[in-house]
Amino acid sequence: MKKALITGITGQDGSYLAQLLLRKNYQVIGLVSAKNDIGKANIKDFEDKLILETGDLLDKNSLEKIILKHKPDEIYNLAGISFIPTSWAKPALTYDVNALGPLRILQIIKDHNLTSKFFQASSAKIFAKSKNQSQNEETAYNPVDPYGVSKLSAHLSTQLFRRQFKLFASCAILFNHESERRGEDFVTRKITLAAAKIKLGLQKNLALGNLASQADWGYAPDYVRGMWQILQADKPDDFVLSTGKLHSVADVCQIAFSHLGLNYQDYVVRDPQFYRPNLPKSYYGDPTKAQKILGWKRQTSFEKMIENMTEYDLSYFQTQNSKS
Repeated sequence: MKKALITGITGQDGSYLAQLLLRKNYQVIGLVSAKNDIGKANIKDFEDKLILETGDLLDKNSLEKIILKHKPDEIYNLAGISFIPTSWAKPALTYDVNALGPLRILQIIKDHNLTSKFFQASSAKIFAKSKNQSQNEETAYNPVDPYGVSKLSAHLSTQLFRRQFKLFASCAILFNHESERRGEDFVTRKITLAAAKIKLGLQKNLALGNLASQADWGYAPDYVRGMWQILQADKPDDFVLSTGKLHSVADVCQIAFSHLGLNYQDYVVRDPQFYRPNLPKSYYGDPTKAQKILGWKRQTSFEKMIENMTEYDLSYFQTQNSKS
């Protein structure tokens, strides 16, 4: 039985990855931070199948103790500060968690001559603005916020340890990926939650910024499958995981509200605090390399993803209403 350690196991990606690995008969160990615990809602249905260890990316001793105790075949680093406004508010902490956290893990693997394969969740924010609208593994790095800078540092550290110490260390450059477990601060989930509340009479309208804003949005369960495939490859490497397509905020609204028999234009209002009249250039990922080498491709369409999220949020509020 293979062993896998997942940092950030209680988050969106970590919980979906844990479920995937359990289906593949892995023993799954999850790192849970005592200081930054977001709760176990995402893993409550299968928590009894996991081994949960208390540790922190800021604490090398805790990481070392857990890694040496279990000697995992695979380590997936999915923990971190992922909300960009938080990275501006706490840049030093963001760098310590997102950049130095994975570096601590890499150093532990190297210092103890472990055979653990290491996966780092990189982000398209390491590219940010670039000359080409389509971004791939060769796109020049150009982060524009503390989050992007911290993720780029981790990305480069992973490459460095792979080259210098011959570790099996790989990165996925992840474009936006959403799901029913997406944090409520992110716009897709903000929209599906609002649509469900409006349908049930719990909310009157939804304030948004520029509906023309676009992003490359995929479904998180497809992306964690790609993470696993990356560590099953013959050799370590870096791969873009994306859909290669752009959709607008208006598209999200249209699908979510129409799924519930509503017209979003009757409920969505423009809020000046969110509105950016001069939209930045929109970028999308080119997943060709992952498709060719890993055989990875998304299985869930954008439309189905938004419908899944909307249906989940509707069911949640219906259940809450029935209890009250």
